[in-house]
Amino acid sequence: MPNIKSSTDLRNNYNEISSFCHETSEPVFITKNGRGDLAVMSIELYNEFMSRYELYQLLQQSEADFTNGRTLSFEDSMKSLREDLKNGQL
Repeated sequence: MPNIKSSTDLRNNYNEISSFCHETSEPVFITKNGRGDLAVMSIELYNEFMSRYELYQLLQQSEADFTNGRTLSFEDSMKSLREDLKNGQL
């Protein structure tokens, strides 16, 4: 169940909310005038979400490349990798 706090709670109980976020690795949803306004989370959880997002973006790009025929044979892929290694690009 989501942890929901008001903006007043955030202002008055910052340390408690920060501790909750770090200890549980869960976000806290902040409301303003009774409506959802922010999601507050630890920097570790944020970095985890961003890493997943970047991975999903790469997977989506790879899927689009495959769908549009932008692929290489195994031999061509290995040749390209070897060239990149030789040139210090990896």
